[in-house]
Amino acid sequence: MRIIVVPDKEAMGKRAADLVQAEMEKHANPVIGLATGSTPLPLYQELVRRHKEEGLDFSTTITFNLDEYVGLTPDHDQSYRYFMDQNLFNHLNIVKKNTHVPDGLAEDIEAFCEEYESMIDDCGGIDMQVLGIGSNGHIGFNEPGSSLGSLTRIKTLTDETINDNARFFDKREDVPTLAITMGIGTILHARKCILLASGANKAAAIKAACEGPVTAMCPASILQIHRYETLIVTEDAATELTIRVER
Repeated sequence: MRIIVVPDKEAMGKRAADLVQAEMEKHANPVIGLATGSTPLPLYQELVRRHKEEGLDFSTTITFNLDEYVGLTPDHDQSYRYFMDQNLFNHLNIVKKNTHVPDGLAEDIEAFCEEYESMIDDCGGIDMQVLGIGSNGHIGFNEPGSSLGSLTRIKTLTDETINDNARFFDKREDVPTLAITMGIGTILHARKCILLASGANKAAAIKAACEGPVTAMCPASILQIHRYETLIVTEDAATELTIRVER
C-alpha cells in the first residue's frame, strides 16, 4: 500500500490525475472505475482541464461507476448518473454509451447486478478503480459488515451513511435507503486502485483502513491486501497515521 500525503484537495486531484492519465495512456481502450461524492471532484476537474487545455483524449475510454441509488431517475439531480454527467462526462470527448452507471430503476435488480459484473468482464476488467472512503470506512456502498468477497448487489444504507448524505437532499427523509454497489470483491478485481480522502473527519477511517486489522467492520481495510493500491490523502486526513508516507 502506497500512501501519498498532499497539502490540499487541489494537490490531491492533480496527483490522482497523474495516475489516471498514466494508466489511460497504457491501454488502447482503458477501463476506469469511478466514484461519486465531493472527494473525487478535484480529480474530475483536473481531468477536464487536461482534456480542454492539453488534449487528453477520452474517446476510447470505458468507465464503470461504483454505485447508484435505487429509485432515482437518471435526470434526478441527486442521482449518480446526473452527477457524473454534470461533473465529468459532459465535458469530455468520451462516448456516452461507454460510460456505465448502475441502473437504480432496474425491474430485476439481481439480474442487473449479474449483468453489470458481466459487462466489466467483457471489457477485460477494470484497469484502475477510483475510490473514496466513508467516515465509517465504507467503499462504494459496502457498509461495515459487508462480505469481503461480495460482488455487485443491492445494499441497505446505514443510518450513518444516510445522515452523511442528507446534506445533498431537501430533507433526510428524501435520501434513498437502498443502493446498487459494486462489491468489495469486484473492487479487488481491479488491477489498480486509488483511494482519495480529504478532511479531518476522514482521519480515523484512514487510520483504520491503513493500520488496523483487515476486517469487514472497516471495508476499506481490505485494500491492504490489494496488489497495487495507492492512497492520496490531504494533510488533515492523515493526522492519525503513524506509518511511513510519501509527500
